Amino acid sequence: MKKNRLVRVILMFVLAVVAIWYWRRDNQQAVSNHQEPTPVAALDDEAAAYAIPGELVVDFRDDEPHDKIAALGKKLGVTFTPASATEVDADEIYTVDTGNGAALLAELRANPDVEAADFEFTYGLPEDALDVNDEALPAREDVTLHKDFPNDPRFKDQWHLQQIHMMDTWKAAQGDGVIVAVIDTGVAKVPDLNETEIVGGWNFVNDSPDATDDHGHGTHVAGTIAQSTHNGIGVAGVAFHAKIMPIKVLSARGSGSVSGIANGIRWAADHGAKVINMSLGGPMASSVLSKAVKYAHDKGVVVVCAAGNDGRGKVSYPAAYPNAIAVAATQYDETTTFYSNWGKEIDIAAPGGNTRVDQNGDGQPDGVLQNTIVPGNISKNDYLWFMGTSMASPHVAGVAALVVGQGVTNPDAVEKVLKETARQPKVAPKDKQNRYGAGIVDAAAAVKKAQLGYGGFELGAALGFLGLMLLRLRRFGRAAISLGGAGLGAMVVGASGLFFLPQLVHVPAAAILAHGFPSWEPAFLGSAGAWAFHSALAPIGAMLLLYGSTRGRRLAAGFALGVGAHLAFVAIAGTVAIPALWLAVNAMASLGAGYLSLRK
Repeated sequence: MKKNRLVRVILMFVLAVVAIWYWRRDNQQAVSNHQEPTPVAALDDEAAAYAIPGELVVDFRDDEPHDKIAALGKKLGVTFTPASATEVDADEIYTVDTGNGAALLAELRANPDVEAADFEFTYGLPEDALDVNDEALPAREDVTLHKDFPNDPRFKDQWHLQQIHMMDTWKAAQGDGVIVAVIDTGVAKVPDLNETEIVGGWNFVNDSPDATDDHGHGTHVAGTIAQSTHNGIGVAGVAFHAKIMPIKVLSARGSGSVSGIANGIRWAADHGAKVINMSLGGPMASSVLSKAVKYAHDKGVVVVCAAGNDGRGKVSYPAAYPNAIAVAATQYDETTTFYSNWGKEIDIAAPGGNTRVDQNGDGQPDGVLQNTIVPGNISKNDYLWFMGTSMASPHVAGVAALVVGQGVTNPDAVEKVLKETARQPKVAPKDKQNRYGAGIVDAAAAVKKAQLGYGGFELGAALGFLGLMLLRLRRFGRAAISLGGAGLGAMVVGASGLFFLPQLVHVPAAAILAHGFPSWEPAFLGSAGAWAFHSALAPIGAMLLLYGSTRGRRLAAGFALGVGAHLAFVAIAGTVAIPALWLAVNAMASLGAGYLSLRK
């Protein structure tokens, strides 16, 4: 009889895992409206304008031996040169000079050891990114400090942060510890980034660890994401407790190669970035770059990209690639801007600004205001208004960092939260989907969904499992210990934490107190600890350590039930970047530990 029950339990578990896998697969496929583009096979006039003459970029299989690559080059009569002298984990991107590009390209694409091969294109900053009546204008200084949060004196001029409801967001989330890679012209440590943590990045233009901005664009983008906030100077940023990782792939002229950008994406993904922002692009598709975006996505990185500033119905690359979030730009009145590209690949919209108008009548151009070095005179810094989808993209990247900070780390789940909570513009055009995607990003609504919605389900699941276990024990005539207040408290800690707390008051410890135990890993081990925390290791350890006393068993049972419920929920909901099978197995083990601890 017991053997039959065990077989039924195992069979039900297997069926549950299969159902979870299918549900997550279908759910993830439904998130994206992008399709893999067809790579360029031959250079026409438009493609030739962006191609580096006589050069191809080749992405070999990640496990391809270097001697085998050299042997292939000898066979083809060419030399494959690493795209970067820097070691990039799991990366085999090479460039090759050739006089007969199309013929060699076809042969490389047919080779089973080559994942992707393309002409080497030049991407760059979207047009008009710095346009303010043809020059960048300094911000006015005739203002006084705000009495309330934030006390940055120029926050009142940041209509763009108010458009995405940041004032209703900061009490609940500030992006604590989330690493955001800015793949751009680099980042300079201007005064209003002094309190923002800048982690080690890389310069793929000069192959050096010095990724300092020599243009101004990358620093402005970084400011929107994480400008030092409530520091009594300048302006604010979306996720000001996030960490910025500067990845320089664009030169002082604002351009860079596909191979350099692809290496930058992979480097960021391999070194702890959880969000990538790319305010750059070009009109030509590259399968090498698309593979790099997929590589980052599959490692659990949210990739956010500018849609382009051509003012036409074609989304630029990399924004148009699958696994990227394409961002269109709005202005003060919430209409999309004259320069913003549109199309079916647009996922969401955010403030990009329009420096040619003053719709709010404050005497200032309606651009996006941040602290950056001055283009053309990088020895100076100022508060400058820029406009472009380049400026819209980091608003979304910053909100994505806020969501990731709530324990929602699966890129598809983050995108789903952003889209489901996006609000509709005041006046929507007939082709709203192509212009706005899901709508205008709403930071407050996104964070609220990640905190209250998911936290409530996690706690509800824990209470449900507790009830089922108590019923089962009674059915088979076994007594159960009472969890008591301590046990119930341990269950809350394991499942959801005080998930509602940040919506009521901001306290420094809220980043931990407001999450279930499996989401504590950033505070202790960083992303490297995600698998350990999302496992049955702690619940089983607690049971073995505390089983000898009734009080200890109460704590162990409550904690194990809470962690098991948390793991079961995230396995089904697909909110973390960990395989559902791992989560489901460890959820079952945690619940088993809780069941054993409950029995008298």
